[in-house]
Amino acid sequence: MKFDQLSNQVIGCALEVHRYLGPGLLESTYEQCLAHELKIVGIPFELQYPIPVEYKGIKLNCGYRIDMLIDNAIVVELKSVEKILPIHQAQLLTYMKLSNVSIGLLINFNVELLKNGIRRMVL
Repeated sequence: MKFDQLSNQVIGCALEVHRYLGPGLLESTYEQCLAHELKIVGIPFELQYPIPVEYKGIKLNCGYRIDMLIDNAIVVELKSVEKILPIHQAQLLTYMKLSNVSIGLLINFNVELLKNGIRRMVL
């Protein structure tokens, strides 16, 4: 599936979750509800996907987890914060690099209009 089509479907699912729940809940709630929407439309994903850190030729399990890995093609980092900060974008970029996935979505559900809380990133 092409990136644009897949990312648009993921964003559509996130919009449905936000439309139903609105802002103000915990990130974990949005994660579970988005997972449910992805299942409904048949998009493969993994929740809390572990990623090791490669350091000087060895892989170390440091406890890092991607919120959602969509079809092994898109890293999704979910937030429920007042506003997206540069550190949130840096976190997504780091997870993309560590997982060798070149496409990422940063979705902040704690906004009035979800379109204002979505950032697409490409390595």
